[in-house]
This record gives sequence, structure tokens and C-alpha cells, in this order.
Amino acid sequence: MSAVYKKELRTYLNGMTGAVVVAFLLLMVGIYTIVYNLRGRYPNFEMTVASAAFLYVLAVPVLTMRSVAEEKHAKTDQLLYSLPMSMTQIVLAKYFAMVTVLAVPCGILCFYPLILGSFGTVRYATAYSMLLAFFLLGAALIAIGLFLSSLTESQVIAAVLTLAVLLLLNFMSGIATLVPDTAAASLAGFLVLALLVGVIVRIMTKNTTAAVSVFVVLAAGLVLVYAVDSSLYANAFPRLLAAAALFERLNPFQQGLFDVTALVCYLSTAALFVYLTVQSMEKKRWN
Repeated sequence: MSAVYKKELRTYLNGMTGAVVVAFLLLMVGIYTIVYNLRGRYPNFEMTVASAAFLYVLAVPVLTMRSVAEEKHAKTDQLLYSLPMSMTQIVLAKYFAMVTVLAVPCGILCFYPLILGSFGTVRYATAYSMLLAFFLLGAALIAIGLFLSSLTESQVIAAVLTLAVLLLLNFMSGIATLVPDTAAASLAGFLVLALLVGVIVRIMTKNTTAAVSVFVVLAAGLVLVYAVDSSLYANAFPRLLAAAALFERLNPFQQGLFDVTALVCYLSTAALFVYLTVQSMEKKRWN
């Protein structure tokens, strides 16, 4: 596992991808810091970090697009399957390499509150709590990008898919307010999600029968529950969308609250999508 990790990390740090991501994040957060904290004389660094979280929408697709898609395109993924390692170890090695790249700018950002502290009063506990949440948010988004990269052989398609998904996540809380809170609207929303799951199964397994079966089973279960007690669906889909708004979970940290549930959500999201990536790679091996 360490050999794959070191190889991936060298690829990122010796090539342009890692340098571009690190430089982009540091440059933009530096500009935010100058505008908000230095010129604006605003001591709350956590507000600066929260505002800069949108940068992940642009940085993460660049970082993750080649992680698996390039291996498939170059057919070097066949070498991965021949390694004396489990697919879980290979995926984790790739994931940890990207998280290490992310840790470089986040580690440098840890000096910013100390620098700002020489010009005024800084709430260090709040600032570093926000930096922790900012890092874990990035780790969760990287796992999503890794999974999307495993679904295609094209780096461009992987980058576009990741960009689209991260944009949706960024605006998810606003989208949730647009969805009616009726039971019928929630049922329709869950059916769309069931269809999406079927599409993902089709992409992962190349098996249309399995994909259709998954969709039919999920749809039948959703309709059955709706027929038995439709009140269970009232406002259920908007609540689900609101819970999926990963970027919004930074808000408590801006207010000086250490939100453990947000950190658990980020870690759970990362674990879920790393697991899905492993399953996607395993299906490719057997196909």
C-alpha cells in the first residue's frame, strides 16, 4: 500500500496537478485574508475560511479527475489488479495521496491565525476548529471525486461530473427550499434518486438487467410505503437535500460552535464514497 501511496504522491507533487491545486488554494485564501482580515480589519479568520470553501468546487475536480480515469484510459489499471494487494488498499493509497496534497495548503493556513494575532485579537479555538472542518470537507469532496473518476475513462468527463456534483452540493440548501414539502413531491424525488442509483449500477456493472432490477425494487418499495402511510413522505425529500448540503455544515463553526455531527458527516461521506470506489473497481476487475 505504501508503494502505491508514494507513487501517487510523487505524481501529484512532481507534476503540475498538485502544484496547481496547492497554489490556487493558497493564492485565493490569501486574497480573501487580505481583503477581509487585513484591509477590512476583521479579526474572525473563520469567516474567511468559510467564504473560501467554494474554492473546492474548482480545485477538487482538478485534483481527482485523473485518479482512476487516467488508469483506465491508459489501461494501466490492469497492473493494479495484478498487485499483491486488495483493491481496498489500492483505493485507500490513491485517496490518502490526494488528501496529503490537500493537507499541504491546509497546514500552511494554520499559520494565518498566528500572523493575524500580531495585528489584533483572534479567536484561535474557533479559527482552528474551522480549519479542521475545512480540511475534512475537502477530504469528503475528494472521496466523491475519486468515485466519479472510477466511473469513466475520460479525465474531462470525470472533471465535469465532479464539478457538477460539487456545484449541486454547494447550492443544495437553496435547492431544498424550492422543493414542495408534500408527500407526492417527496415520492417523486425519491423515485428520481432510485433511477440515479440504477444508472450508477449500470455504469459500474455494465449489466442492464441488474440496474433495472435495482430500480424496480427500490421504486416498488417506495411506492408501497407511500400507499401504506403517505404522511411519512411529508417534507422528507427537502430534509434529505438539506442534510446533503455539506458546505452548509461549516456554518456552526463560524459562530464559534464545535459541531461534532458535521465532522462525523464529513468522515462518513468520505468512507461511503471510498467504499463505492472500491466496489466500482472490483466490478471492473470481474468484468
